[in-house]
Amino acid sequence: MHRIAVSGLTVAFTSIALLVSATHTRAAESGVGFYLLGSRGPAAGVVPPPGTYLQNDLYFYSGSAEASLNIPTGGRIVAGLEADAVVNLVSMLWSTPTEFLGGNLAYSVTLPIGYQDVEASLSPGPLSVSRDVFTFGDPVIGAQVGWHSGNLHYTAATLINVPIGDYNENSIANVSFNRWGADLTFAVSYIDPDTGWDFSAAVGTTFNGENKDTNYETGDEFHFEWAVSKSLSPEFSVGVIGYHYKQLTGDSGSGAVLGSFKGEVTAVGLTAAYNFSIAQRPVSLRAKYLNEFDARNRLEGEALFLTLALPF
Repeated sequence: MHRIAVSGLTVAFTSIALLVSATHTRAAESGVGFYLLGSRGPAAGVVPPPGTYLQNDLYFYSGSAEASLNIPTGGRIVAGLEADAVVNLVSMLWSTPTEFLGGNLAYSVTLPIGYQDVEASLSPGPLSVSRDVFTFGDPVIGAQVGWHSGNLHYTAATLINVPIGDYNENSIANVSFNRWGADLTFAVSYIDPDTGWDFSAAVGTTFNGENKDTNYETGDEFHFEWAVSKSLSPEFSVGVIGYHYKQLTGDSGSGAVLGSFKGEVTAVGLTAAYNFSIAQRPVSLRAKYLNEFDARNRLEGEALFLTLALPF
C-alpha cells in the first residue's frame, strides 16, 4: 500500500508539473505548448489519499532545429534555433476527502521559475541573435478526480495556464506564454502490488488562447504518454516511458505569418524511482530521461526530470 501511495503522490504532481515557460521550442507560437510533455509516468492514473503534498520538479532540456526551419517566436521569425533550459517547478496538491462523481477530488497549483538560453538566426537575413533569461513563468492551477477499482486506477484532470508571468514580446527567450490555456487529460494505471508491474497511459488535449501582444493564437494540441515499470523492491523501481505529440488545428491571428505551423514529435526514454521514509513520512525520488525523434516544426532534443515528492 505504501508503494502505491508514494507513486501516487509523485504522479499526482507530475501530472500538473507543467512547462509553464518556453523552455524548449515546440509546435505553435515559439513552438511551445504549456503542457509539459513527459510529466506523466508510472502511476499516472493515481490520486493520493486525502492530505496536502509538496513536489519539486527540476527540468532540463536541450534541443535544436534544422537551419531551414522557420519558427515564430517573440514576434519574429527565426531559423537554426538552439535552446537550452533549466526550469524548477514547485507544486502543491490538496487531495480532499470530498467525493465527486464517486471519485476523490484534488486541487493543485504549480509555480515555475527558470533559465532559458536561445540562439537563432533572424529570417530572412544572416543576422544571428542570442538571448538568455532567468525569471518566473505563468502559474498553473488544476483540479482532478481519481477513481479506484482493485488494481485499476484512473484520473480525469483539468489544468489552467494563468498568463501573469514575466513576458517580453521583443525577446526570443521567455519563461511565460502570455496566453490563457486549458488542458484536459484522462489517465489510467494498472498496478499489481504482488508482481510490482505498473502499466500507465495518459491522453489529453490542450486548448490555447491568443497572445495579445503578438496577435498569435496557437491551435489545439494532442498529447499521449505511456509508461511501463517494474518494482524490483519496495524501495526501487525502473521502467521505460515515452510520449507522442501532435498539433490538431492550425495557428491563427495576424501574427501567425507562417500559417497553420502544425508540429509533431515522439520521444522514448527511461525512468527510475527510489522510495523511502523520513520521520515516518513517505518520500519519493524519481528521474526520467527522454530522447525526442521524428520532429516536425519543432525542436528535437533531450529532456531530463528530477522529481522529489512528499506529504507536506
